[in-house]
Amino acid sequence: QLLKEIILANHAAENVILLELFPHKQKTRVDFYCTEDYVGIKTVCLTELLLEGKQLFYLKNGVKTLITRIYNRIIFDDLQQQPQEIQDKGKLLLADLDVEWVPHPNWFYKISKYTLPFIKHKYVPETNFLDEIKEMPTDLENYVLKPLFSFAGQGVVIDVTPEDIAKVKDPHNWILQKKVKYANVIVTPNVPAKAEIRIFYFWKDGEPRPVATNNLVRLSKGKMIGVRYNSDKDWVGGTLAYFEK
Repeated sequence: QLLKEIILANHAAENVILLELFPHKQKTRVDFYCTEDYVGIKTVCLTELLLEGKQLFYLKNGVKTLITRIYNRIIFDDLQQQPQEIQDKGKLLLADLDVEWVPHPNWFYKISKYTLPFIKHKYVPETNFLDEIKEMPTDLENYVLKPLFSFAGQGVVIDVTPEDIAKVKDPHNWILQKKVKYANVIVTPNVPAKAEIRIFYFWKDGEPRPVATNNLVRLSKGKMIGVRYNSDKDWVGGTLAYFEK
């Protein structure tokens, strides 16, 4: 119910869309189909948007339908890997339109790896913008090199060398992060797996803080978490964590 309230707000479901880039080809497409079922909105590809003045439309069962609110799922890094004509279409994300966003595309930059260097906490790995490091650590094997705005682990260098650092042409778009050692604590029929718990937060308009609502546990036996690093492994993937009250 809370998800529905956040996505729809006070708009009719037919005027709200889930926006993605080629949604039916995405690995997360099952999420989109469930959202359609739970919330009653349609999933629309960026390439299918129709612009008239400052208004956006989409075709619903062949009928041109006004869009007043967008549940945005597009990742900019994914967009920037597309042909130029699709990138040009993506400029709509930053245009002055008569629509509401949930969340706004800029939040991809606001809440992302970009925030990590600003957070100093015992549970946050030491992280620095690459261009701000005055003296490079001599123990680079204890660090991870990450592009700021990539997704699904793309571009991440796990075993960092001075040569990897030297190859970076835009250090302001990269971070060097203290490596976290994942413990192999999940027992499986063969070798144990490591786990990462991700917490889902919902932030309703007008509320002072987001609220934790759900979680996703990702099991891995590879060097990194994620499907592409575990394609030859078994007893890995996604599951759910239960917490004691």
